[in-house]
This record gives sequence, structure tokens and C-alpha cells, in this order.
Amino acid sequence: MSVLHNKFNNEFLKQQLLAETEPRTTISFYKYHTIEDPQTFRDNLYRKLNALNVFGRIYVASEGINAQISVPASNFEALKECLYGIDFLNGIRLNIAIEDDGKSFWVLNIKLREKIVADGIVDPSFDPSKGGIHLKAKEFNELAENPDTIIVDMRNHYEYEVGHFEHALEVPSDTFREQLPMAVDMLRDAKDKPIIMYCTGGIRCEKASAYMLHQGFKNIYQLEGGIIEYTRKATEQGLPLKFIGKNFVFDARLGERISEDVIAHCHQCGKPCDTHTNCANNACHLLFIQCNECHEKMEGCCNEQCISELHLSDEERSALAAERKASKTKAFNKSKDHPLRPYRGQNL
Repeated sequence: MSVLHNKFNNEFLKQQLLAETEPRTTISFYKYHTIEDPQTFRDNLYRKLNALNVFGRIYVASEGINAQISVPASNFEALKECLYGIDFLNGIRLNIAIEDDGKSFWVLNIKLREKIVADGIVDPSFDPSKGGIHLKAKEFNELAENPDTIIVDMRNHYEYEVGHFEHALEVPSDTFREQLPMAVDMLRDAKDKPIIMYCTGGIRCEKASAYMLHQGFKNIYQLEGGIIEYTRKATEQGLPLKFIGKNFVFDARLGERISEDVIAHCHQCGKPCDTHTNCANNACHLLFIQCNECHEKMEGCCNEQCISELHLSDEERSALAAERKASKTKAFNKSKDHPLRPYRGQNL
């Protein structure tokens, strides 16, 4: 029986990736569709993608699939053929990364999840496949010019902070499950106005638009393919780009430059900056924005305590990690209310 999971350590795999000479293409795709046997689907997909030397992170659930992957350029067509050979994925749109060095992933992980996007919805009558009207780039630009149109960003606060569409409304929250009821409440008095929802690649606004319709909203639209597809098509067609700043992405790059505007600020000194990083102290690993000067001064850390911990011995770090685990202290923190974030950007 073939191995259906990674059997090498991350450092070895990273070195293997860096040694590759063939370019890779980074791709994302998703589909809401009922999968009767997620485990069998997952295992079959792993075998097929592993044979094509695909790396990435894929979530499979009974409600569908959500994938961010990279594939060697010579295997791109074979990947399409593989995916299109699956009935419900036949013809699926593959969002190709805007800025791509092909080094985003170094292992293939396909995980089973209760849902491909955690939403907190327990209503069995809700159908995430019944979303709003899809808008292509040109249609988005045209509807965005309507003064009655409300544009809603369905991404997390740290994504919105570094880049968003002009005049887009932020739904300030830490998780998508918090955003859904918050968006309904914020827009309660605009049920008959045209509302456009968008996200990175389409998966969150697809479910969000379906939820808004489920809640009685009438004129709900969603940006087809999200920011990634919009940028690609708008550029190809010579359309004015209405997105300002950087598009946050969930891989090693942590961002794709869309416009030259820098709308965020370093969380430590307040200078204009939109470079996300994780605290160099792995016991903290806080996601935050840090300029080059602060990165050098703070050794890549978010505060003085983390600098001190960075220089602890392995034994001292292990003891500290055990202490935090026992007290259930959360290490990875992206909260909008974290005290390090006094310089968060404002709506434009």
C-alpha cells in the first residue's frame, strides 16, 4: 500500500524544494459540493497529486474541497487533466498566483475537516452552493461605480489592513464565523441595496453571499475568483485596478503586491509598511507587520520578552513551552485586539 502522508521532516523537504531547478506554479481552487465519503476521496486524491509531485495544503470535507498547491510547470497540464477527471471539479477555475516564485509549499498535506471554511452555521437548511451573482472584473468595476453599492471585505482584519478595494467595508473580526452574523447586523438597513462581497480567491465570499441571501438580503453579488482572479483579468483587459495595496496570502510569501500603495504601518514604530512576518520566537509566533529597521533592531521579534526568550537554551525553551501548554496560553496570535497593533489602518 502506498504511503498517504509525508514521511520526511520539514527541513529535509525544504532543502529538497530549494534544490529544484524546474519552476513551479502556485494555484488555488475550491468547490462547494457534497462529498459522500471524504476519507476515500482524500486518499484517492493524495495518490494522484503525489504522483505529479504536487505540494500544498488541501482541506476536504463533506461540503467540498479547498486547495492551495504548487505543481512543477511541466506537470501543470497533467494536473488539470487529473482535476477535470473528477466529475464535480471538471472545468473548475484554477487561480494562479499573481507573484510566484514557486516556493510556497514543500510538502503535500491533504486533511479532513468538518467544513472547508469554518462558519459556525448549524442551520441544516443552509446551502453554501446557493451564493450571490458572480461578477467578473469589468462587471465589478461598473457596479462599484454605483453610489448605492456597498462593497464588503470578507477577509480577516490582518488581510484587510495591508490591502483592500476602494471604499470597502471592513467587518472587524478575528474569524470568519464571527464575521457572518456581524455582517448581517452591520448591513441590516441595506437589505435592498446592491452588496458586493469579496475575499482572496472566492471561497469565503461564496459562502458569505449564500448566507446573506439565506438571511433575506436581495441584491447580493460576489467577486468571481476573488482578488486573485480580479487582478489577473483586470490587468489582461487593461481595466483600472480598484484594489489598493497588497493581497495577503496564506503561504510562505504572506502577500502579493497589487498596487504600489502602502496603506498599513509598522506595528512597532508606525512607519508606512505592509510586510507581514511571524515573531522569530517560535514560542510566540505572532503574526504582525514589521519594517526592515525594526526587524534588525528587534531581531525579528515582536517585543523585548521575545528577544530574551530567543536567546534561551533549548532546555529553557522546552520548559517554557511546557509551562505555556499547561496554562493553555495561545502561542499563535492574530487577534485584532492584540496590544502590538496600535497603528492599524483606517477605512479609505
